[in-house]
Amino acid sequence: MEQTKIMFVSLGCDKNLVDTEVMLGLLSSEGYAFTSEEAEADVLIVNTCCFINDAKEESIQTILDLGAYKEAGSCRALIVTGCLAQRYAKEIRQEIPEVDAIVGTTAWDQIAQVVKDVLAGQEKTDLQPLDRLPGRKTKRMITTGGHYAYLKIAEGCNKHCTYCVIPSIRGPYRSVPMEELLGEAQELADQGVKELILVAQETTLYGVDLYGEKKLPRLLEALCRIEGLQWIRILYCYPEEVTQELIEVMAREPKICHYLDIPIQHCSDGILKKMGRRTTRKQLEDIIGDLRRQIPDIALRTTLITGFPGETTKQFQELMEFVDAMEFDRLGVFPYSPEENTPAAAMEDQIPEKIKEQRRDALMELQQRISFEKGRKLVGRTLQVMIEGSLPEEGVYVARTYRDAPDVDGYLFLPAEETFVSGDLVTAVVTEAEEYDLIGEYLPD
Repeated sequence: MEQTKIMFVSLGCDKNLVDTEVMLGLLSSEGYAFTSEEAEADVLIVNTCCFINDAKEESIQTILDLGAYKEAGSCRALIVTGCLAQRYAKEIRQEIPEVDAIVGTTAWDQIAQVVKDVLAGQEKTDLQPLDRLPGRKTKRMITTGGHYAYLKIAEGCNKHCTYCVIPSIRGPYRSVPMEELLGEAQELADQGVKELILVAQETTLYGVDLYGEKKLPRLLEALCRIEGLQWIRILYCYPEEVTQELIEVMAREPKICHYLDIPIQHCSDGILKKMGRRTTRKQLEDIIGDLRRQIPDIALRTTLITGFPGETTKQFQELMEFVDAMEFDRLGVFPYSPEENTPAAAMEDQIPEKIKEQRRDALMELQQRISFEKGRKLVGRTLQVMIEGSLPEEGVYVARTYRDAPDVDGYLFLPAEETFVSGDLVTAVVTEAEEYDLIGEYLPD
């Protein structure tokens, strides 16, 4: 009997990707086969995102595109999972009749049963309570190439920033028990993963709900003992939750990359307060100063929002001056996206789209100059780099330094005649800098 073939589309963030990989593992353990061709699939599954309007539109368009295969009769079932499914289950059911099943953000561990039910002719909507922590009982199917993987250490968020829908679709903050995370990390290392990237809506609060205190430093120390893991990277650290203990562990443990992602969103005290953020400009400056004093070679990434309701020209200029002074190593900027049923969407003084985008472009132009100057200062420095792939026709390998997270940061291009494979850690000296990328020369050990 021919195996049922499933095609999976994963949209949105790396946290969503972890859910996709767990679902792939669950389905694989039930004997399903996978395909990358829509026309070959018996079942089409799309794991959706709806964090901002662009993500919502991409998710809806993907569902409609896949629905055409269902209408044409080449596919037996279309399943929608993830954030859009959780937030708009009723609307999807009403507006897109091609969808056979809807699986919410806390029900992805039920995916194998859902597939079985829809193939038997049932329509399914599985929305579990938002405070539920789905179970992880099978190995994930790694989709990142095998040399790096994300470890999602918690679900949900308690911060309730005024612009954000995450608590309403992902639920309250729930840490994954440490023993489960260490077991999962060991499995990933056994599969060849060399770089482990810790993610959550907020990693810095890890353990508070389970153990009564922040346990991220202890988790990091335990992960550093796992053989095979070479780099450990931390994303999504809310600045006000960064502790002295965390900084000390990062400085002490050689496996932990001197890299921290601290989303701050703005620097103006007035805008931060309207956003529901928990920091002031002075506190941000102090935290950034502490990190750079104690870990001098740390690479700091942040994200900013332009055009938040009521943002004045003066407040935006303050943000420009702040970015110029702080000289972040990595920076992402997003025009404010009003999300329905959030306090910010109902605020007065909404900013025109054109102005939001102009402000974003101005910040990114400034950051391009900062990034170029930072890169120039690295020329002559010797760094360990991780091979990501190659450009064979140019005789060049594509690599990342400790300063570069996958997919969001830059690369180091490494001309070399040697044979490397993805995941190899090699030594290079930086010879040139471009706006966001570096060029290096291979140094044999």
